[in-house]
Amino acid sequence: MGITALVMADRKGARMALHEEKPLFKVGGKPMIKHVLRALKGAKNVDEIVVAVGEHMPKTAKFMKRFPVSFENPGKGFVSEMEYTIRRLRLDTVLTISADLPPIICEAIDRVIERYRRWDKPALTVVVQMETKERFGLGGEYVFEAGNKRLVPAGINVIDGRKIDEGALEEEAYVIDKEEVAENVNTLQELRIAERLFTERFCGRG
Repeated sequence: MGITALVMADRKGARMALHEEKPLFKVGGKPMIKHVLRALKGAKNVDEIVVAVGEHMPKTAKFMKRFPVSFENPGKGFVSEMEYTIRRLRLDTVLTISADLPPIICEAIDRVIERYRRWDKPALTVVVQMETKERFGLGGEYVFEAGNKRLVPAGINVIDGRKIDEGALEEEAYVIDKEEVAENVNTLQELRIAERLFTERFCGRG
């Protein structure tokens, strides 16, 4: 089962009031999306990489031309962009990942894919406990409850692209309470935290 990694690089970061497109915010001296791409390239379970860049992201599109992985789409929102790209490229098994996860590491990506392969469901979404994000000083925009836990999507999913037109798919929520998947950069404070995490733990990534 070949895995295509689909990087969602479609957010401008307007809430952060910075004059830069969000995927290009720098952590450790490099654009966040470059850290995500490096982790994907190091993952043994990823066979190819596609980057979905919206039409309203010209700087990101230009930056991605350095890599043989880019693909522009209409930029209509996360879900519609994902579905559009999967349909147009006729992708089978797809791991989607946000471009704003600079601490992500290849081992975490491989662990998610291996979990998906063991589970007999067409979709998997990675979630983090809200208390874990709070412990790192992070917020959570989309919090939902499952049992007695408050969970937040981590921006990583796996989906059977062959079933993209079947409506809502049965999915597993896979809880990973690690900072490498907890850190979505949505605010200036979270950008500072990502920089600190990189300095403390990920300088060796080069």
